[in-house]
Parts: sequence; structure tokens; C-alpha cells
Amino acid sequence: MERTVIYELESMYRDSFRVTGFRFGSGEKTMCVVGSMRGNEVQQLYCCSQLVDRLKTLEARGLINEGHSITVIPCVNPYSMNIGKRFWPTDNSDINRMFPGYDLGETTQRIADGLFKELIGYRYGVQFASYHAPGQFTPHVRMMRTGFESVEDAKVFALPYVVLVDPVPFDSGVLNYNWQIWETKAFSLYTQETSRIDRASALRVVDSVTRFLNRIGAISYDGKAGYIPDVIEESHLVSVQTREAGIFEPLVEVEAQVNAGDVIARVIDPYEGSVRQEIIAECDSVVFFRHSDPLVYADTVVFRLIPIGEFKIGSTENRCRLHRWEGLSKGCQSSIGNDPCLPMPGNDECHHLVEASVIVGGDESEPVGFIVLDQLVMAVETDDPASDDSPGLV
Repeated sequence: MERTVIYELESMYRDSFRVTGFRFGSGEKTMCVVGSMRGNEVQQLYCCSQLVDRLKTLEARGLINEGHSITVIPCVNPYSMNIGKRFWPTDNSDINRMFPGYDLGETTQRIADGLFKELIGYRYGVQFASYHAPGQFTPHVRMMRTGFESVEDAKVFALPYVVLVDPVPFDSGVLNYNWQIWETKAFSLYTQETSRIDRASALRVVDSVTRFLNRIGAISYDGKAGYIPDVIEESHLVSVQTREAGIFEPLVEVEAQVNAGDVIARVIDPYEGSVRQEIIAECDSVVFFRHSDPLVYADTVVFRLIPIGEFKIGSTENRCRLHRWEGLSKGCQSSIGNDPCLPMPGNDECHHLVEASVIVGGDESEPVGFIVLDQLVMAVETDDPASDDSPGLV
């Protein structure tokens, strides 16, 4: 192992700003792993420390294969980490919005520029990342659709989910996006925590990285088996918001499976202790994200749910984002906006549809018709949703 200074910025008033990295093996630039970029990303720093410890052990046993170089950078922003501030202390800017950087720009632009020059050229790039909202996540791999993303490679990490995200212009400054543009296959790995340590989920992502390195031939290490991941679109996740402000009392854990109609949290009056709101699961689903701050405003997203059951029409996927079906005789219990769901003719189950444009690429103003329903009947016959072995259509 070689400990090295990846980037250094001189300071007039204190010790110089240094970004430290750890290099293992030698040869081609196989993988670079980046930990905390923000001052509250303690879990991401911890994940990197555990990965460094794992790779030190493997290297001592001669299990890092010849011709492969692996770099781990535990912390990009030690200044903010030392004072517990999420962003850069002086101007509140985010280093992870400054890539590829600018060597004559503001401080965080210069740091991003100096760092990115060292990060270019790796085959694979991994960032232990965090979300902008406080909360816990189901461990997963997140990728931006840039035209350079590789879903098959993301599956090799064998975490429960691979999440595909359509980037917005604001995302063009993040490391994951720029890595991909500069021909590095980039992946963001999320664990359950950010500002607190969760050892179990940290070790899961460390296992996933070593599993990936073993699969590509960079190390010789048969670790723990992983998952066959589900690939989901971020746009298919169901966001659950509060109607009231108060004390947030979650009743389910991340990764829990819930049924439509279950009470998954409550908002409590902070003075009187009465229940201002019961937060209900909108569909049969798995808890993907759960808000963690104890106080919430109205309209706060407190859960993001992965609906159980999905179907395909051609190459387009759609997912039930509504409530469970109670049987054709009772009528559909759900709606999108003011439009009720349409049950299939001659079928005992309701298959929730949105607009034809979502399913078959038609005009956005065109409502779902029976031609679409006929296509869905064929999909139902193929997928056999009534089977005990199939999640079917919710």
C-alpha cells in the first residue's frame, strides 16, 4: 500500500488542505473509490476506511492481481469534516457540484479540478454517496443516464437494487456524471446512513466492491454472495409526503415490505401529543428511503417506496403506483389525479394504468383505451400474475 497526497492546496493561515489517497497494486488504473465529499458524510468515510483495511489484508496475502491498480480516497473535504459542516465552510458550496473543476475558479472549483485530474483514466469509478435529504436508504447502486452507463456492470456489485436516474442540468457538475463523460464507468453506492455509522450496511457495500473487483479479475477473493439486483427507474419510486408539520414517528424500517393501507408513520402534535396525521402506504411496496429528522414540515417527503409488481409492454416498463386491487366486484379503489383506474374486461384483477403515452408512447392527452388493455391482457397471460411465484400486477 502506498499512502499519497492526491491534491494539496496551500493555506496562508493554517496547515495546507490535503486530500489523501491509498494505492494498492500496480499497473493499469483499474478502479478508484471516493468517499466523503461533504462534511457530514461520516458513513461514507467509514466505508472507505473499512475498504482500505480490507485491501491492506488482501495485499499482504498476495491476493491483488498483477497489472491492476486500485486507489481509495476516503475524504475529499477534511476541512468541512473537522467542523461538522456539510458544505465548504466559507461559501457553502458543494465540491460535488463543481466537476470537472476550474483551476482559476473559486476554492471548491480548484479542488474539483485538482482532484479530477487524478481521477481521469480509471476503468471504473465508485463513489460512496449520500442523498440531499436526511434519511436511511436501502443499499443500492445509482447510475445516471448519460449514454455511457452500464447496467450490466452495475449488477455485478450484487446489491439489492440498481437505480437509473435521468440527469437534470444541475447534475452535470457531479463526479459520477463527469466520470462517465470522460469514459470511466461510474457508480454511486448508497448505504443506510450518512452522518451516523451503520456498520452492517457499510460492510455490505465493502463486500460489494470486493465482489466486483474479484469478478473483473483485479483481486482473487471469494467473498460473501450478493443479490440478483432489481433494476428500477427512479421515476417509478412512489414519494410519500406529510400533510401536517410536527414530530415524525416512523413505524417501519428501511427494506421493510408493506401493504397498501398500512400505517407506516405518524405525525405527532409537538405540544399535545395527539396524532395529526397517519401516513399510509399507497401501494404494496418495499421501503426504499425513510426520512430521519424528528421534526417535519408539511409536504416533506418522508418515504420513497418501491412498488411491488410491474409489467412490460414491448420495451417500455410501467409500474403500479397506486393502491392494491380489492376485486372487480368492489370497483377500483385507486386513481391517478381525478381519473379512476380501468379494470380489464373479463378479468378479476384491476391493472392500474396511467396515460397511453406512458405505456405505448402515444399523445399525452390521449387516455388509456381498450387497445392498450388488450395488450395488457397478453402481458398478463405471459407473466401469470396469479401464480404464487410471481409478484404479478398490483
